[in-house]
Amino acid sequence: MEGINTEELARKIRIHAVKMVNKGGSSHIGSVLSIADILAVLYGRVINYRPNDPKWDGRDRFILSKGHAGVGVYAVLAECGFFNIKELDKHYQNGSIFSGHVSHKGVPGVELSTGSLGHGLPVAAGMALALKIDKKPHRVFVVMSDGELDEGSNWEAFMFASHHCLNNLVAIIDRNKLQSMKSTEETLALEPLLSKLDAFGWDAIETDGHNHEELLNAIQGETDKPRVIIANTTKGKGVSYMENKVEWHYRTPTGEFFEQAMKDLGEES
Repeated sequence: MEGINTEELARKIRIHAVKMVNKGGSSHIGSVLSIADILAVLYGRVINYRPNDPKWDGRDRFILSKGHAGVGVYAVLAECGFFNIKELDKHYQNGSIFSGHVSHKGVPGVELSTGSLGHGLPVAAGMALALKIDKKPHRVFVVMSDGELDEGSNWEAFMFASHHCLNNLVAIIDRNKLQSMKSTEETLALEPLLSKLDAFGWDAIETDGHNHEELLNAIQGETDKPRVIIANTTKGKGVSYMENKVEWHYRTPTGEFFEQAMKDLGEES
């Protein structure tokens, strides 16, 4: 993984994502663009995996709890060799394994199908506990949305993980501050989020979710607690007209919007 340019990987994730959403007529592109850098750092510098052996017992586990951003996971898996990049053209097509919300059914490298929010962290905590019981060294990573912190199941999982000292568990919160209809603070205020997570017994860190070195430094390092990273991001990052615009949670970039997105990302459409 040392030779992977994570900045370029993040750019490719964004390009693939916009193309998939455009071709399939799907949505949630703003949510994908905000986590592209997180996915690039995880798969480019952190997670242990074998693309030719997706079920390798020694692999780290990754769960995308905000399953509506699944095209980002499909894109990074394709770029990392889990399947042919041309397969991404099948996204959202009739009979395709690449559904709108991320699915593990038939997709190499996907550990868990998600979509209903509030499920990823509880499952990840269970995986981390199982690895502890089996005395295995692997880690479990889960990327969550900030909006899904409205779900009580996550706070039960925060308590559970702390109680069991699951220091093999890393949760990354995509803190883009927008959810389905309006801002997180207007919907159900989360702040002061860092102190809340600290009070729940986690090693809580806040960082720039688009700065790769800061992300890497936040993820690495020894701890005797489960670690949670509040990654401050911009919804729609990388596409000028999408940034911090809640409507791109649902809209599909077509026509001039698609052309502008490709231009912003440095790609010929």
